Amino acid sequence: MPALPQRRESLALGMVAGEASGDVLAAALLAGIGAHVDRVHAAGIGGPSMGAQGFDAWWSIDALSVNGYLEVLREYPRLRRMRNALRERLLQWRPNVFVGVDAPDFNLDLERALRKRAIRVVHFIGPSIWAWRRERIRRIAASVDRILLLFPFEQALYRDAGIDATYVGHPLADVIPVDVDVSRARGALGLPLDAPVVALLPGSRPAEIEHLAPPFLGTAAWLHARHPELRFVLPAASDAGFERLKTIAARARLPESLSLTIVRGRAHDALAAAEAVLVASGTATLEAALFRKPMVIAYRMSAINFRIMRRMALQPWVGLPNVLAGRFVVPEFLQDDVQPEAMGQALFRQLEDAAHRASIVEVFGQMHETLRCGCAARAAQAVLEVADERTVH
Repeated sequence: MPALPQRRESLALGMVAGEASGDVLAAALLAGIGAHVDRVHAAGIGGPSMGAQGFDAWWSIDALSVNGYLEVLREYPRLRRMRNALRERLLQWRPNVFVGVDAPDFNLDLERALRKRAIRVVHFIGPSIWAWRRERIRRIAASVDRILLLFPFEQALYRDAGIDATYVGHPLADVIPVDVDVSRARGALGLPLDAPVVALLPGSRPAEIEHLAPPFLGTAAWLHARHPELRFVLPAASDAGFERLKTIAARARLPESLSLTIVRGRAHDALAAAEAVLVASGTATLEAALFRKPMVIAYRMSAINFRIMRRMALQPWVGLPNVLAGRFVVPEFLQDDVQPEAMGQALFRQLEDAAHRASIVEVFGQMHETLRCGCAARAAQAVLEVADERTVH
């Protein structure tokens, strides 16, 4: 990459992150920028990880936590009002550059409006046009000055469309250790060292928890009935999620002998501690892969949302590890296939078949090496370059 732009005294940075994973990505970017700018004023919509980097949240990231087409339609009037108010506030402020982190359905229209008014725009995380809705690439081209990509195979696709694209790697690959300390993680969670552990990650959004926590707990019960030595850990992404998961677990009437630990946060400890993972499709699947953990991927949503998604799908995989590998490295169970017995059998194979486990771990190790390339520094460099470019549209 070109040399880093000269150190700046100050930078005004507008930002919007749309969910928990975007909050983490944005926080990594802010940390990278802070290493090369004396005073950063960053504001917009963000979460706690961004707040820890000094971000001024005009609206909380929770305001954008909407999942599924029907849910978006119900919330659209509120989201439109919020986006319009944010746009006007940003146009009055006129930051040096605006960075939209993921959330393309919210960010792209905002970015296009800002770009038309000569505010430089970077979009961080290329929308998954390789998976569905490829027609969005024209909308992206009209909305951004540069796009930052997490995965290497995306670069040619965007550049062929005339979009300035920079591969920056994935920040999770930089922060997740190559050598995982299983003993430390188990100690932090109060789990024994001498028993096999399965991590359950049913997602962070309320709709995901409602759709996936019951069959995930059913899978734990199925496994426990056949392998009572197994321990299960279930991390919650938020306090509200923690309380909801406790309620769902109580309603599930699990056997008293089943060892289930529900914790607030600590998802990385849960992944580090586990031999295998049952995980909702999303960023957590990549986290599990970077921890080199065999996994079973599952996802369930409303029937109409699933039909819409299936019609738009351009490839057979939904889990990021399978997408990156270009094949089914680990099994996926979607919609009606989300059944405790089937998922339990798949998990048990990963726990018991040493050769199968080793093949999965090898693929994930190679994946980690590819994605581990200093994302925060690369992304910061790209944003500072765009901030210093002359506006010509």
